[in-house]
Amino acid sequence: MQWPTLWGMLIGGPVLIYVIVFGSLCAILQIMLTYRRYVSVLRWLTIALFSYFGTVMSVQIPWAEAARGLFVPTFFPNAAFWTTVVAVLGTTISPYLFFWQAAQEAEEVRVEPERKPLIRAPHQGPDAIQRIRLDTYIGMAFSNLVALAIIVATAATLHAAGVTNVQTSTQAAEALRPVAGPFAFALFALGIVGTGLLAVPVLAGSAAYAIGEAWRWPVGLSRKPAKAKAFYATLAIATMLSGLRSTSRRSIQSRRFIGVP
Repeated sequence: MQWPTLWGMLIGGPVLIYVIVFGSLCAILQIMLTYRRYVSVLRWLTIALFSYFGTVMSVQIPWAEAARGLFVPTFFPNAAFWTTVVAVLGTTISPYLFFWQAAQEAEEVRVEPERKPLIRAPHQGPDAIQRIRLDTYIGMAFSNLVALAIIVATAATLHAAGVTNVQTSTQAAEALRPVAGPFAFALFALGIVGTGLLAVPVLAGSAAYAIGEAWRWPVGLSRKPAKAKAFYATLAIATMLSGLRSTSRRSIQSRRFIGVP
């Protein structure tokens, strides 16, 4: 949860305040809004991902070299290369995605009167599987395009300038400003802020679903807080812990990367 740091870099002010405000906002929206309205909020937040494509268009990209590297990959027999491969694959098949997608399918059954659990309405199975498959294909294709945009933009700017010791997204945005200019930095930073607002509820919600289902609690964002107290308490705690992590020593070090106070 380093995007409050970037928000502070964009407009100034104490980072801790942004951590508290954004973390509280994420928790309050999940607890107070109805399921349908909250899903609409998350859908609109996905627009922030287009800022990464804007970053690609605002920097100089050697497209021939990028295409060659994309379609004719080069393999290196060292630990750093394979660590990167594992990191890329790991973000694509993260376990929380499975928890979140399965939980949201169950939520849709609760809120849509015409939809029933497949064990009770097996005739809905083929249509449900087809919809889930299409949703997964489109979602994964779009997420991989976003990841590719980030890789291409940072490779053409940071790596080309010799900036290779980047540990966090905050460091990447900070290093991008002197290399690619303030406009590319602002686009990239806004993308991270929007992605953070989108990702934190998913991460915290996935943790709450996983723990709640393991303990057989009443779970679900479609339930009233009074009907699922333990679930919502877990969700709020997970959001708070992600905020505390962002104020750790590692985040402070990332703010000082390349001399940024």
